[in-house]
Amino acid sequence: MNKLLSSILVLFLVVGCKPTVEEPKGKTINEVIELEMRGSFDFFWEEANTTIGSAGYGLVRDRYPGSEGIASMASVGYALTAYIIGVEKGYITKEEGFERVDKTFDTLMSMENTEGFFFHFVDMTTAQRAWNSEVSVIDSGILMMGVLSAGDYFGLSEKATTLYDRVNWAWYVDPSNHQFYMSYKPGEGFAGHWDFYAEQLMLYVLGAASPTYPIGLAEYNSFTRDTKSYGGKTPFIHSWFGSIFTYQFSHAWIDFKDMKDTNGVNWYDNSVAATIAHYDYAVKVDAQRLTIGPDAWGLTACDSPSGYNGLLGAPPSGFDNNQHKVDDTVAPSGAIGSILFLPDEVKVAMLNYYNVQKLSSKYGFVDAYNLTKKWVDTDVIGIDKGITLLMLANYQDNIVYNVSMKNPIILKGLEKLNIKKVN
Repeated sequence: MNKLLSSILVLFLVVGCKPTVEEPKGKTINEVIELEMRGSFDFFWEEANTTIGSAGYGLVRDRYPGSEGIASMASVGYALTAYIIGVEKGYITKEEGFERVDKTFDTLMSMENTEGFFFHFVDMTTAQRAWNSEVSVIDSGILMMGVLSAGDYFGLSEKATTLYDRVNWAWYVDPSNHQFYMSYKPGEGFAGHWDFYAEQLMLYVLGAASPTYPIGLAEYNSFTRDTKSYGGKTPFIHSWFGSIFTYQFSHAWIDFKDMKDTNGVNWYDNSVAATIAHYDYAVKVDAQRLTIGPDAWGLTACDSPSGYNGLLGAPPSGFDNNQHKVDDTVAPSGAIGSILFLPDEVKVAMLNYYNVQKLSSKYGFVDAYNLTKKWVDTDVIGIDKGITLLMLANYQDNIVYNVSMKNPIILKGLEKLNIKKVN
């Protein structure tokens, strides 16, 4: 049993039924994919500071229309990569992309940083720290993936390398256990650790290749690799909350397919198994949930009726399989970001999302919705627009991989970690 066309959503909510998904009137799946890609690109292109001479030129909003004037550095990293896609798709010219990236690099080189790392949130106009936010290792990592990719594509590798070389990866590592700290705040110090599998795989690759402040196998092998299965299927290394984005973010730039490390781990296959678990979980709870089901799946950190919730996920989770939270909120980015791993099921979900009333906006799908609460978000969020755009671009034509997987830094990092192609 599936969900409904927007025109009859209210009726089924009242009687508690779930209708069958229908093909959007006059829309094919390829057209729905294009709408989401173009809308996501437009977010990064239009919601950037483009005031010449501004200290924050090129900084991109964390979300829209909420949090006006606030950028996230992860959003900037996704944006820099989005401009590559924009050129390849014909949304903008390469000259337009070059100008945006070149001036954004100038902004980044002049911005306040700590050992090469940036604050998570910054004021878009002043480029100064916002909201007492932390110096973020993961946001800086996402930023660097965008910097390196855009640097190569637009012929700005010298500036990109300058930004990358100054990042002191070793400074952000706890020498007692070789794990990355979770955050750092001036005057307060470090807090937490990246002690479990999550989206941080990119950090080890970036850090291992550094000619200035390298890390290596000790750090890569430091986090816990807890392996569980769901529904008796293939076991996989899971994240703490089981949020599906944790199996996606590093894969937006690093093509782990057909690659294994010395422990025999194939991170692409791991994400496929995790995605199947998310889908199977949605099928299992379909009868008990109005939103979640085989056409609305992939539970992930996102907006919810009670505010942003970073605990949303699906089993397995934690050590006790009880760390994830489920409130019937679904983010379209959850499934869409897994299109490389489970394409047919993702396409079914995308057709369903297109049918849901008010879920589409000028920037593609809004962040999330919850039929139980009769709630649809009004915001889009940069990191979720980013993962959908990049993964859809890779699914279509390896647009990002064609650039990122030729980058000498990324290739060197994989080599240093002994993550290699297998026959």
